[in-house]
Amino acid sequence: MELYSFLRHFADSWMLILMVALILGVVLYTFRPGSRSLHDDAANSIFRNDRRPAPAGAGAGSRNTKEA
Repeated sequence: MELYSFLRHFADSWMLILMVALILGVVLYTFRPGSRSLHDDAANSIFRNDRRPAPAGAGAGSRNTKEA
């Protein structure tokens, strides 16, 4: 069996099964019980400092740079 035929057979059978299992795993992980609070927190994270700015040095995106 030549390489192309082998890869074609592999892609048509095992890779299809692997991709379907991966997609089902991602969907089941997303909709698992107890994950609603995590999804709500992620969805509202851009509005976290909407009323007032974040304190200096707070947050993951802050950089401590010194002005020269």
